[in-house]
Amino acid sequence: MVTCEGGGDFIYTKAGAFIGGECYGPKNFKFTKVMLGPEESAGRAFLGQMARRFTGENLPLMKVDFSGDSVTYYANNQQHVVVYKLQQGETISVESENILAFTRDCKYSVRFLAQGVISQKGLATSTLTGNGPNAFAALLVDGNPLVLSNIQNGSTIEADPDTVVCWIGSDPEFRTDISWRNFIGQSSGESYMFEWDSHNTATVIIQPKERHSGVDVTMDGARTGARPSPRW
Repeated sequence: MVTCEGGGDFIYTKAGAFIGGECYGPKNFKFTKVMLGPEESAGRAFLGQMARRFTGENLPLMKVDFSGDSVTYYANNQQHVVVYKLQQGETISVESENILAFTRDCKYSVRFLAQGVISQKGLATSTLTGNGPNAFAALLVDGNPLVLSNIQNGSTIEADPDTVVCWIGSDPEFRTDISWRNFIGQSSGESYMFEWDSHNTATVIIQPKERHSGVDVTMDGARTGARPSPRW
């Protein structure tokens, strides 16, 4: 839900995410497809678009302009929504598919993690950085979100990259556990992990539903659920 008083503001949302709204008077909001990106200059928008397409982090966006008092609602496939307020200069690293909306005070970008490509999350990540007093990000989560943090206690956090929605703080290390068992279909199913130790502190949001990604190195395709086509 986005409440606007007085108009003169706008947000960016996932294209097609609007589900309803109420205006106090005639309709006073409009939608515009974002052709390249939310960057201020055309050159930066073009470069940002190329980077997002190259890394697979591209997110179709629309701009919602408000010109009066209104309340509008946005959703995506019945997913849960987590709203986070970013402090000035604070960055949240998030999978592009988990972004529902963000305000104009968020700087949207993509950066490389250089962690490998075994998981869908590993090579690059989208980022939202606080760039003003009203930097809000609305994030999508499949199921009830779980928040883990080692900022206070310095613990070690392990997370399946395919369940990670976002993190605020240090980037994770990428850990693999691949042996001969993987190649004969006898792996544990947990062959790669993101890890934050006491020297890499962060707050991490994960979801109970795993994405369908990764590299299958088994003989029977069990990791990705591949099965022979049925014969009738």
